Amino acid sequence: MPDSITYYDRPQLKPAPFNPELVGFYVFLAGLSGAAAVIAAAADLAGGRRAAGLVRRGRLLSLLAPVLGAPLLVLDLHTPQRFYNMLRIARPTSPMSIGSWLLMGFSGLAGATAAGEVLGGAWRRLARVAQVPTAVAGAGMATYTAALLAATSTPLWAMAPRALAVRFAGASVAAAAAALAMREGSAPHRRDLDAIALAGLAAELAGAGAARRAGAARGVTTRLHTPWQTVEGVAATALGAAVPAGVLAVQALRRRPAPGAALVAILAGSALLRIAVIAAGEASAADPRISLGFTARRRPV
Repeated sequence: MPDSITYYDRPQLKPAPFNPELVGFYVFLAGLSGAAAVIAAAADLAGGRRAAGLVRRGRLLSLLAPVLGAPLLVLDLHTPQRFYNMLRIARPTSPMSIGSWLLMGFSGLAGATAAGEVLGGAWRRLARVAQVPTAVAGAGMATYTAALLAATSTPLWAMAPRALAVRFAGASVAAAAAALAMREGSAPHRRDLDAIALAGLAAELAGAGAARRAGAARGVTTRLHTPWQTVEGVAATALGAAVPAGVLAVQALRRRPAPGAALVAILAGSALLRIAVIAAGEASAADPRISLGFTARRRPV
């Protein structure tokens, strides 16, 4: 391409006005909370009273997004009125509108299941009834943020929407399982959680490979030069997913629980993945060579 490809070398696209750290951490908490609700519901339905401790911790962990995530969003929006205004309408064609209502619905359902768990008695039966719709909403929480990012014109986010959804979903499941495994005393349940985390990491790594192939084919990742690529590739994918996956696989063969360091690495990698993808995506939107080269129509991965 010639040296000057846009008027006065200005970017073709306007980067999203996100704070990568604030929004990235919210996306991490949303996925972690949603996946925790799914795991808690599955454990309750499959394990019954034997999994009571795991179910309790999963239901309480699902409150992270409602309690901490919403304030992070309001802080990034700079005013509570903007968050309130998003709830004045419901637009099925808008990922932002769907996400806002999904967060509100999940918050209410997760609050009901956690309250029933804490209050006990007849309230616990309410929690058992509410846990199924909570898990359904939780599955949406683990993936809708990928759809929200991929619906924009930002090249790094839109280049492989399916792969991005798989990465976010896998990282969410792995992070939730790792967080629950840290406090799990039952050996059988600990092995189950390690297996769930390993499956989530495998999905995340598969999505990362597909995203890299799509990025290279569409000229996005080959032209993008930002330190956040190193954070995403080395800190998040390699040290936060590939290495822990290897450790979990070895420990599974030895029928031993994963070490705490591997679980911490999974959580850190899951958070860094979101932050790095958001920050690198904004860099891809600011480079006109990337955005113009991305206009070639190819089938999304």
